[in-house]
Amino acid sequence: MNKDLNYVGKTFPIHDAPLKVRGETIYVSDLTLPNMVYAKLLLSPIAHGVIIKIDTSKAEALPGVIKVFTYLNTTSKRYSRYRIVPDQAFCTEDECLFTETVRFVGDRIAAVVATSLEIATTAISLISVDYEILPVLSSPEESLQANQIIIHPEGNLIHQFENQVGEKAPFHNDCLIVKTSTSTQKVHHAAMETHVCMADYNSSETLTIWAACQGVFGVRTIVADLLGLSYNKVRVIKMPMGGSFGGKQEAIVEPITAFLAKEVRRPVKLILSREDCIIATMTRPATYTTISTTVSRDGILQDCNVDSVVDAGAYASSSVDNAQAMSHKLCKLYRIPYYKHRSKVVYTNTPVAGGARGWGAPEIMTALEIHMDAVGKKLNMDLVEFRLKNLVHPYDLDKASHISLGNARVIECIEQGAAAFGWNERCKRKPTNGRYRRGVGFACGAHKNGMYGGFPEHSTMTLKMNEDGSCIINTGLHELGCGTITSIKQIAAEVLDIDLSYITIIEADTENGPYDFGSYGSRVTYICGACVYELAERAKEKLLECAARILQKPKQSLKAEDGNVLVVGSELVGVSQLDEHHKLSYREIVTTAKVKDNVDIVITHTYHGTSNPGSYAVHFAEVEVDSATGMVRITDYLAAHDIGKAINPGMVEGQIQGAVQNGIGYALYEEIRIGKDGKIMNSSFKNYHLVNAPDMPIIKTLLIEQGGDEGPFGAKSVGEIAFVPVAAAVINAVNNALGTSLSELPLLPEKIVAALKSRKLSDLEIMEDKGEHCAN
Repeated sequence: MNKDLNYVGKTFPIHDAPLKVRGETIYVSDLTLPNMVYAKLLLSPIAHGVIIKIDTSKAEALPGVIKVFTYLNTTSKRYSRYRIVPDQAFCTEDECLFTETVRFVGDRIAAVVATSLEIATTAISLISVDYEILPVLSSPEESLQANQIIIHPEGNLIHQFENQVGEKAPFHNDCLIVKTSTSTQKVHHAAMETHVCMADYNSSETLTIWAACQGVFGVRTIVADLLGLSYNKVRVIKMPMGGSFGGKQEAIVEPITAFLAKEVRRPVKLILSREDCIIATMTRPATYTTISTTVSRDGILQDCNVDSVVDAGAYASSSVDNAQAMSHKLCKLYRIPYYKHRSKVVYTNTPVAGGARGWGAPEIMTALEIHMDAVGKKLNMDLVEFRLKNLVHPYDLDKASHISLGNARVIECIEQGAAAFGWNERCKRKPTNGRYRRGVGFACGAHKNGMYGGFPEHSTMTLKMNEDGSCIINTGLHELGCGTITSIKQIAAEVLDIDLSYITIIEADTENGPYDFGSYGSRVTYICGACVYELAERAKEKLLECAARILQKPKQSLKAEDGNVLVVGSELVGVSQLDEHHKLSYREIVTTAKVKDNVDIVITHTYHGTSNPGSYAVHFAEVEVDSATGMVRITDYLAAHDIGKAINPGMVEGQIQGAVQNGIGYALYEEIRIGKDGKIMNSSFKNYHLVNAPDMPIIKTLLIEQGGDEGPFGAKSVGEIAFVPVAAAVINAVNNALGTSLSELPLLPEKIVAALKSRKLSDLEIMEDKGEHCAN
């Protein structure tokens, strides 16, 4: 790796830190326009039913109310909130702006547009709705078994598939078969900023949307086609956002806000409350996974069979694509001669599932790594040794995608991580039977770098050099609050060798900016970073060409350095290198090129992805479990990551630390609890529990920087992979502490206590069968 980097590999703060600290950042909720009005949604209080009667007259009579919208006076056209491009596969168009048939608590019934948010909220309470109540299907199992209860006309099973790779070998007597089942729950994304949007439809019949979203071009294609507008008449501007974690990847509030603005022909702002977000936006999908593997007695995997069910909730959204992605993850992590994955995606009368940090990998890898612990224990083999026998090696072929895994360094992650964590020493500790019990666990994880191999992958940017040598880079980037803009500036600054302050990055705007698919799929650093790298290289070449004309020297004798172009090599024999005639600043080059040569240095570049290596992580956790209460405390944590090259180490560590906090919540606390009637039992942060700072251990990070792939300076993704192994590492540690085999997330205290109580009863029955008695 290059040791002489000036900007890449250094820690810089997020680009807008001063604005945020001073409270000067303008979010969508801060925007105001002349004549602006406010919208409020009426959400269904029941999980399944048909609207028999809806009376909006009292709401309409309220002073300040402009209009009330329901299914009776709006389009019935169906759309998919997940669509990125027109005619995209796996995009089931099953959602309307407002529904007559209610399919979950939180379904959209009506919207009020009023001159103030207070009036709109009051008007919502005045709308009267009568429902014909229908039976509720609150789980995939119920939904699949129901014959007469149909959530959508097409049926309750949205999609099913079977993928298999390799050839199944005959079973040998020296092999074991191990089978486990794991379930994961629906969780709320819990971004600080709730969902918000503003839209304006002006007299020129042009629609403008200000969106805190992850993909403005995806929003445009959904909104324009839904409202019958040509794409040049819809402008979507990406605004600063207070977090997403995948929750703002899909167009949830944008279509409804755009529709309302077009109807009332005034700027409309829609802000969802926290309760609205928990019940009515989307969740991480709940999954049910059974894994059966055949393994030789010396620990070599022979085959793996996976059956999974994905709970899509009331609308399909991205669940089919998510399920397909889940089925492709295992081959990125383990060498498996034969692998079969069967999956079903099912409607239920529950909140809609959708994109979430890790895009299917946390769900399947949690099930896989809990299973791999079970296999290792069955073999009575050290769990690290067992993994090492089966993990992928650098440049192995991903059997699912038929693409090279690149410089995969998961083996280094587990070896160096185990040594740094003291895995061997901790495993030798004798288990205790007291109230407080300590245990250790770890889990491996794999993820991708972009969408190449399953979806077209490219990014376009334009760089414009200013007369003083600074530059403006117009992009389709979406900063989600994790430091994307700063990292991209570092890459450009490194190539051009100019200070970060001389670079301005413009975020996504469908009218004024170049095309990009958006911020998801762990593609930003690997794809967009590579794009800005090549863009800056081309700009530097243009600077050298202009300097060569000015200096009347061959281009190959010139070098760009610290915002200047220098003459080097044989051209400098007998000449002081500081001679002003043999050195030009970028300012002098750009200005002279404009004035004398009539040349403007403006470069537009499209980068096409041609690879998709794996990103890897191995996380180690130590826990202390209170066997009386079932409470779990994380006492130590180490995250080892195959990062390729850390563009901004401080931000990489921050991403890992935040992901671990997310993952601990996923393992132990967070769950949208849904009753048999489909009602949400914890629709606020009062009873939806998140992991808080006092509950967190110190997160140690170990970065494996081996490069070798096509990302800028060898960099790979970290934002999603950092979340992937967390839950399994924590759960494996709990099971190690207690001698249990818990695998139903989250491991709430009551589940742990029940498991210990059940085990005590089982032990007592065994002793009684042997004629033994316990004094206690």
